[in-house]
Amino acid sequence: MTAPDAAAAPRTRLGAVVQFALLAGPLLSMLDSSIVNVAVSPIAAELHAPIATVQWAVSGYLLALGIGLAATSYLARRFGTLPVYLFSVGAFTLASLLCAVAPSAEFLNAARVLQGLAGAPMVPLAMSMLLGSGGGARSMSPVAGIMLFLGPALGPSLGGVLIGLWGWRAIFLVNIPIGLAAAFSVRRIPRSLAAGGQPGARFDLIGWVLLAVGLGLLLFGAGNSETGVWGSPETWAPLVVGFALLGGYAAWAWRSAHPIVDVTLLRRMPAVLSLVLCAFASVVTYAAIFLLPVFMQTAQGYSALAAGAALLPQGVLTGLSLAFGPKLLERLSVRTTVALGFALLAAASVALLVIGLSTPLWVTSLVLACRAASIGLVISPLLSVMLRGVEDARLADANTLFSIWQRIAASIGIAVIVTRFTQSAATLGPVSGLHQAAYALIALSGIALVGSLFLPRSRYRALT
Repeated sequence: MTAPDAAAAPRTRLGAVVQFALLAGPLLSMLDSSIVNVAVSPIAAELHAPIATVQWAVSGYLLALGIGLAATSYLARRFGTLPVYLFSVGAFTLASLLCAVAPSAEFLNAARVLQGLAGAPMVPLAMSMLLGSGGGARSMSPVAGIMLFLGPALGPSLGGVLIGLWGWRAIFLVNIPIGLAAAFSVRRIPRSLAAGGQPGARFDLIGWVLLAVGLGLLLFGAGNSETGVWGSPETWAPLVVGFALLGGYAAWAWRSAHPIVDVTLLRRMPAVLSLVLCAFASVVTYAAIFLLPVFMQTAQGYSALAAGAALLPQGVLTGLSLAFGPKLLERLSVRTTVALGFALLAAASVALLVIGLSTPLWVTSLVLACRAASIGLVISPLLSVMLRGVEDARLADANTLFSIWQRIAASIGIAVIVTRFTQSAATLGPVSGLHQAAYALIALSGIALVGSLFLPRSRYRALT
């Protein structure tokens, strides 16, 4: 049965325990995508391993994440959304323990691969159960929005704090109590929120290989490109081959009767446009929260703890924006709501140009918080456009497509912005580097604003 239109969809208020169970998994997965980046040097020193070997703790995670994402839709169809989510949370927690007790770099790298495989399904499956079908089927608290947004933003800063206080093993040990609590809380998730399994579901081996290898290579190449060395074969070769394989998968899946991830969901132009605009929003948002902590620590001389604290107000405001902002605009169309959000994001990005070497920390925090206010006006309505009319049985496919696209777009887009910052900072100084990156973010926001004018004029019903 197809879900009703988002404007008429009933809402179900999810309890605090259920929300924690559904949010803890994605939070851990997103945190661990970035938290290890700041731990490579301490790990190499303690385990007496070359930096190049320990770097695979980051690259191996990204490769495994691509492989796991490629299999997520099939696993949800075959075994059911809830059992796969529970298994993923448990396996991720176990892998975190293995990482924490790793006696060697090789052992750590293997455990990180297990972490990536286990963490991949958690975001799309949790989104399927949290958001429901058609958009607007569930109702999340402001805390949910804060956790979903702040997780990847705080990864590097939180990692720096934990390493400074207790050493690099703490960045993995912190996952264990959260993961155990989430695993026990999953039992409280109503089965009505999750699609059941289909024992006869077919596994598309060719499609899975194309998608898994292509996505893994893309994420691997994007991770390498964050160093700014685009001319290196270690960067461009994985990107070129990865894009080619993903193109091959799209051609294969479009004609396949049982694709590993159903790309025919993108037959509707509004769904395609919503994905593209979500990518723009992710790049503009996460590039700033990736760059500013680096700028605050390396150029302004603040500690990792101070830089992390500067991010907290924007996370809180983003959660409130995701929860309450769209509800104030339910009389407006999707087009108007998203256009207003991108206009505010562009204006707030201009404020990045006021930041210099002597800018007080509270000013930087205020600039970030102002940018965060626009996120709830963009992400929620765009997700409602993509999920509108999607059958419950295809929710895992829709959310997996969204997660794959967001990972690719955000990783490559942020790498491009970071490269612009790095190159400008090397020749003109860190302030000029930050301002050059800001100009790029302003331009991206403007392009997205124009694109939002082609969204449907239908009434917007808030997801949250």
